[in-house]
Amino acid sequence: MRNHEVTTRHNLLDSNGHLIEPGWSRSLIQTYDRSMIKKRPTRIKEWDYYYIMSNSNEFCLCLTISDLGYLGMHSVSFVDLINAKECTKSELVPFPMGKTGLPSTSAKGDVAFKNKNLCISFRHSGDKRRIKMNYPSFDGNKGISCDITLSDEPRDSMVIATPWNEDKNAFYYNQKINCMRASGTVKYGDELFELNPQIDFAGLDWGRGVWTKDNYWYWGSGSGQIDGVPFGFNLGYGFGNTSAASENVIFYDGKANKFDDIVFNISDNYIDAWTIKSSDGRFDMDFEPIIDRNALIDVKVIMTDQHQVFGRMSGTAILDDGTKIKVKDFLCFAEKVHNRY
Repeated sequence: MRNHEVTTRHNLLDSNGHLIEPGWSRSLIQTYDRSMIKKRPTRIKEWDYYYIMSNSNEFCLCLTISDLGYLGMHSVSFVDLINAKECTKSELVPFPMGKTGLPSTSAKGDVAFKNKNLCISFRHSGDKRRIKMNYPSFDGNKGISCDITLSDEPRDSMVIATPWNEDKNAFYYNQKINCMRASGTVKYGDELFELNPQIDFAGLDWGRGVWTKDNYWYWGSGSGQIDGVPFGFNLGYGFGNTSAASENVIFYDGKANKFDDIVFNISDNYIDAWTIKSSDGRFDMDFEPIIDRNALIDVKVIMTDQHQVFGRMSGTAILDDGTKIKVKDFLCFAEKVHNRY
């Protein structure tokens, strides 16, 4: 079973820029230090990505600030889950190479981006997170903005440190925080949406590392609640040497319940029904897609082809103690992404 859990605090990388201890953990117990990376700055990839899944309004808002070395990509997506429509718009910045200033931990430090089109910031305020964004040119000048507060961060997250066999200086250090409660407002065109923290939830994908040139990944995430108890999951595979640990976790009432492998059985056109299953039966879901948010960006040195599919999952999830959680029409997403960068 690939479940090595890192439990002692130490640096992420040694003096040669190699991962010291591949594995998973419940927090950022290994310390990321950009200056210890032994690759040129154009190879370093850093991003903060938040999604806000509004069950009360049936939409998902996705916000990204990223520094990919060759390119800074700062994106906003609004996914209308009632009408199966979406809009994504990005601001591209050539060769930021660390100047974006993404922090070395998700627990503190703020990040912001501003140009003539987009103003976006992710900031800490005590034990809460504040997300603000204004994008007047979004969706043909329809415009979108938000002021959102995230609270009730659970005690456990999913952190993975993954190496690559073909390059000892390549690594993926990633944290997924699920099931934060979301309050505040989103304004899209003339519509103002009020978030309800009782049923609206958010997740953070915090990524740092050096990737090899060409990779596929599969990722699925959900944040919500079942019978009043916070419930979510993180699913992922497809790249690097995962012999130490996978990143597959079921979150229930703030606790991470770790399991091993997962497979996405994806339809050829992405919008027919999927199945998502683990070999041990602990995660067994049918996924009914609503919309495929397909985004292709190809600027030669960087290519990303994303199929982020939003829909509803139904099935069973089994916790570490054997408790079976029945899941019905749970809003979430699952994706297949091809990156060449």
